[in-house]
Amino acid sequence: MARTTGELTGAEAARGALPSGARAAQAAQHERAPGGPGVNGGPLFDQRRRPLRDLRISVTDRCNFRCGYCMPRSVFGPGFEFLPARELLSFEEIARLSAVFVSLGVRKLRLTGGEPLVRRDLPELIRQLPKAPHLDLALTTNGSLLAPHAEALAKAGLERVTVSLDSLDDATFRRMNDAQIPVQTVLDAIAVARAVGLSVKINAVIQRGVNDGGLLDLVRHFREHGLVLRLIEYMDVGNSNGWRHSQVLSAREMLERIDAVFPLESIESSYPGEVARRYRFRDGSGEIGMIASVTQPFCGDCSRGRLSAQGSLYTCLFASEGHDLRALLRSGQTDDEIAKRITQVWQARADAYSEQRGAPLVKLSRRPKIEMSYIGG
Repeated sequence: MARTTGELTGAEAARGALPSGARAAQAAQHERAPGGPGVNGGPLFDQRRRPLRDLRISVTDRCNFRCGYCMPRSVFGPGFEFLPARELLSFEEIARLSAVFVSLGVRKLRLTGGEPLVRRDLPELIRQLPKAPHLDLALTTNGSLLAPHAEALAKAGLERVTVSLDSLDDATFRRMNDAQIPVQTVLDAIAVARAVGLSVKINAVIQRGVNDGGLLDLVRHFREHGLVLRLIEYMDVGNSNGWRHSQVLSAREMLERIDAVFPLESIESSYPGEVARRYRFRDGSGEIGMIASVTQPFCGDCSRGRLSAQGSLYTCLFASEGHDLRALLRSGQTDDEIAKRITQVWQARADAYSEQRGAPLVKLSRRPKIEMSYIGG
């Protein structure tokens, strides 16, 4: 049977291929992508013609989990000094900066951490954030604190949550979160979030020899429950996670394992710059996503800025330094002056760490990187 544009065989899906029609459509969308006004009133693009579209906002550097790939207890233990409250952006400051970013073309605001729900009164921040028909407002959480807050978050205007859940095996999950939080707590929170009208996706970081044995269990469970699961390659973020390439289970290998049991086909991205490559089950029972920043870098489409908990703008997840926006806020700069500074930073942006990390002459592994808990995933 002839395939329609956007369809691949199971073997092609396993290789992570993207059909030519999808590539062309994605490229065309990217060129038409609405940026915001730059300094001269044009679209706000960086040096590689990537628009500023998404802003990930870390509301706290704290988390109640101690996952080894993000905040290992050996580093973030009892004696670790987190940011004092006075150094964090206030809700009013976050809301003000968010409005400036939206005026510059941002179409998605995602609240992250750390764990955002360890910050008190988070629904109040949701209420203060800009609202517009074209603006997507989302939250990434480990889910352990979500259930009691889900309804308040939804009423405040939150639309979507992405819940991180790396294993359905309770012993494995407790070992990975290193906080003795059981799987059922997170599963119950997912059910509550759906019941109050929040859209839910699931993220899972898969490490070879750690939780890859439960890969198919995750796929099977969320397929049966009608939720999109996004599988993430173990990434070399920050300086504390002891990253080793030997623990990376590639997206290609994950796809091969899944396709052998649940046949897949590739589908087009939902929007330009989407981090996950999408695959649907051939029996029509839903889809999964693959985030393969180690083996299949997507720097060329990256439209994400990151605002740290203390108000610095980072133009890459793997950046060494940020650009202080808090100082502008607290020194009385106007919104136009702050927008001009953001524009300057973005238009100078040329980050491509994931593409460059494999270059033989570039010693990127020795370059200091900001911890993911400060700027979100």
